[in-house]
Amino acid sequence: MNKNTLKKSLRMMIVLGALVLIAQGVSAQADADTETTESWGKDMGAGIALGLAGLGAGFSQGSIGSAAVGMLAEDSSKFGPALIFTALPESIVILGALPLFL
Repeated sequence: MNKNTLKKSLRMMIVLGALVLIAQGVSAQADADTETTESWGKDMGAGIALGLAGLGAGFSQGSIGSAAVGMLAEDSSKFGPALIFTALPESIVILGALPLFL
């Protein structure tokens, strides 16, 4: 990774962290003002968790997929490990989807 990519990633993490903190503040204020059991802040937090998990899995699958194709081009007998390593980041999305059901 070059420095520009790292700077962009750090900026994105700061912006997303600020959004999460704002969402938590709005959710706490909404819970204090009303007596409803559900708040849109909780739903937004779960949506952010799933979206970021999907985004991270997409970035990782891009690099892993290209490496797996290169590995298969050199040796076609390694299809099993290539498939496992390519599908492995999807578990991140599954774990990111857990807050939607909790």
